[in-house]
Amino acid sequence: MLPLLRRLGGPLLSVTLLCLALWALHSLAHEANYHQVRRYVHGLSHARLLLAALLTVAGYAVMTLYDRFALASIGRSLPWRKVGLISFISYAFSNAVGMSLLVSGSIRYRFYLQHGLSTVEIARVVLYCTGSFWLGLLAVTGVTLLCVPLPPELPLATFSLYLGGLLALPPLAWLVAGSVWRRPLKVWRWRIGLPPFGVALRQVVVGALDWGLAAGVLYVLMPEQLNYGFGHFLAIFVIAQIVGLVSHVPGGLGVFEAVMLAGFGATGNGALAAPILGALAAFRVIYYLLPLCAATVLVLQREARGLRRKSLLSPWFTGLLPSFFAGLTLVSGAVLLFSGATRALPLRMAILSEVLPLSVLEVSHLLASVIGMLLLILARGLQRRLDAAYVLTLILLLAGAAFSLLKGIDYEEAALLTLLAMALAPAHRLFYRRASLFNTTFSLGWIAAIVAVFVCAIWLVMFSYKHVDYSADLWWEFSFHQGGAPRALRALVGAAAAGLLFALGSLIRPVRLHCQPPSEAELARALPLIKHAASAQAHLALMGDKALLFDEQQKAFVMYDIEGRSWVTMGDPVGVDEEARRELVWTFMEQCERAGGWPVFYQVSPTDLDLYLEVGLSLLKVGEEARVRLATFNLDGKSRKVLRNTVNRLSREGLRLEVVPAEAVAPLLPRLREVSDAWLRDKHVREKRFSLGAFDPAYLVRTPMALVWQGDRLVAFANLFLGDTREEASVDLMRHLPDGPVGIMDYLFVELMQWAREQGYQWFNLGMAPLAGLHSRRQSPLWNRFGALVFGRGERFYNFRGLQRYKNKFDPEWESRYMAVPRGIALPLILANVASLISGGLSGVVRR
Repeated sequence: MLPLLRRLGGPLLSVTLLCLALWALHSLAHEANYHQVRRYVHGLSHARLLLAALLTVAGYAVMTLYDRFALASIGRSLPWRKVGLISFISYAFSNAVGMSLLVSGSIRYRFYLQHGLSTVEIARVVLYCTGSFWLGLLAVTGVTLLCVPLPPELPLATFSLYLGGLLALPPLAWLVAGSVWRRPLKVWRWRIGLPPFGVALRQVVVGALDWGLAAGVLYVLMPEQLNYGFGHFLAIFVIAQIVGLVSHVPGGLGVFEAVMLAGFGATGNGALAAPILGALAAFRVIYYLLPLCAATVLVLQREARGLRRKSLLSPWFTGLLPSFFAGLTLVSGAVLLFSGATRALPLRMAILSEVLPLSVLEVSHLLASVIGMLLLILARGLQRRLDAAYVLTLILLLAGAAFSLLKGIDYEEAALLTLLAMALAPAHRLFYRRASLFNTTFSLGWIAAIVAVFVCAIWLVMFSYKHVDYSADLWWEFSFHQGGAPRALRALVGAAAAGLLFALGSLIRPVRLHCQPPSEAELARALPLIKHAASAQAHLALMGDKALLFDEQQKAFVMYDIEGRSWVTMGDPVGVDEEARRELVWTFMEQCERAGGWPVFYQVSPTDLDLYLEVGLSLLKVGEEARVRLATFNLDGKSRKVLRNTVNRLSREGLRLEVVPAEAVAPLLPRLREVSDAWLRDKHVREKRFSLGAFDPAYLVRTPMALVWQGDRLVAFANLFLGDTREEASVDLMRHLPDGPVGIMDYLFVELMQWAREQGYQWFNLGMAPLAGLHSRRQSPLWNRFGALVFGRGERFYNFRGLQRYKNKFDPEWESRYMAVPRGIALPLILANVASLISGGLSGVVRR
């Protein structure tokens, strides 16, 4: 229940606050109407608009100081032009979209990584900028409320002094603490160094100047009858911004406007509410929308240059652009819905009435809103890199542009949609997945965003046509000049119907959510793929304890099992077709999301890490795999003296190796069982599973077997993983008699390596040493330090260090192995699930 509440809480809270804000706006501005708002916006002088634009430019220029000073604080320096570009793009997007820490942090990470900054340095830059942002906001709010008391008639006046003192305390404490307390503060496991007074003062001043300029943009657009002065206006502005930021509604949309109306006492006063709403609308366009468009152009120019340099596979391009296009498509869909909910300009409607039949206008208006809803849905498909979503989005963008012209000569919308289509057209190779759009999972955040846009469209209809008396006949009125309200209502119903039909189609799709052991037919389909796999690990699918998920063309599969909420695959997707393997990762992710599970890819190789980074998973190193290059392996030299003596001694004692094919294993099972049971009793262990094989007759008869005989007595055995490509050979289940000759495992490995080399194999895989190669350095991630601690001191549970030392005897080449996991706080549970899965239950985790 708690995980469900955590998943639902954030999106539902944002939608709830947005609905409350829209309800408050409706209550505060019920006397104002759409015509009054539009009249005020059109009445703004060019001088005021130009001054607002200049203040916006100055504000974004000041924002570049955040990054410049942040880089200076960590001892790094970049050219001003590059710093300014990164800062402008990050703030243009975060101001418009909201969630500044996540959005601007992600953009900074992508850009600064390309300029040579480490992850730790980027995190420090982001924290510095975020801290300056909030310190400046709190400082300007607190000082303004303390120095410029609000007029008594304003609602916030009664507690403005108390609020000002409270908000001024954090920046004041930050300034003083760095001068008084020289040592770093220790907060849990982090040590936070307090900045000197000069650096702290610079943070506060830059933040305050940023917010002062932002307030200035709106101040020059506000109606002249609000003559309280800039100080009073600034106090209300920053309070409204704080409430909008805390609400987590994207861009503070609706929340900021409601607080501004309440702060200036516009309740029930249409003559005052309409100009304020007009000023707020112009402010949104100048301070948020225009910089967002400029940032979009800059990003597209950057990537166009990348295309000319054929850098399509750069991490920035492949990692960010699909989500970037998805966001722009979401915005385009919202624009079409909002346009369909508001009244068209009378002059343009008069022109249309002379050249178009009314039926064309009505159909275009309805279809434009339906396309808007479909674009909201397709945005998710673009983020998931679906080819079908790409094609449909291109078609609908161009169709939406045409319908925008036909429904009201909205050339602004048509230009926006056409530009997005032109930018999207050359990026087809980024959208390579052939999966069905109906199989795409929609996260709660996406559903909340679509619902929020639709709720805003409903509010716009109510606000734009509040003067129209509702009646049932309104739905069937058709007119060029008096049919705005009926058209808006029909457009809302059409958009809602499109969304509901898609939701219904998604709900009735067939879904396989349960983990079933593979059938013999599935194992037969998997066998050719296993035999041609580069890694011998693929043979673990033959164990039959893991479900198999194939792609549609049966060119690849993943093997997985479920423990708790963790859906864990064993290794990388198996198959030689790269596109099929990539698609399987997405398919597995979506299957987990539909079931409410956590997708986990265990023991994956470095060559395929891009598959998991692409879908948003994080990587944890879980150990290193030992592989012996057979072409150079021999027993010559001083370093191999012990192995050489062991093999020679056991050969003199009558030991010999025999490799039998899989067809000849069944008659040997009784003798193999005796050896296995004796080994288990002697080691006081029980069978493992998932990443290791177990003594299962059905499994053992599927693989060749290596047998070690001493005369007629079977003293050891190991089943073999042998592929048709001769790339790699390996063993899985290794058992020997407790009273057998000393060194029998060394003998088995050496003889098998020499046999595999004679058979033409290039590598012999000795398996993974868990937690090997993890380091406990000061800057290492917490998982690495924890893994290094367990590796060094966890002998009570598992012989980590001894296993690595044993494999080192054969001079292998060590290669890192990773686990790809979802981001978030579920990691401890995921690790416990994986350990339980491998050990055959939680009790096996603490038993050797």
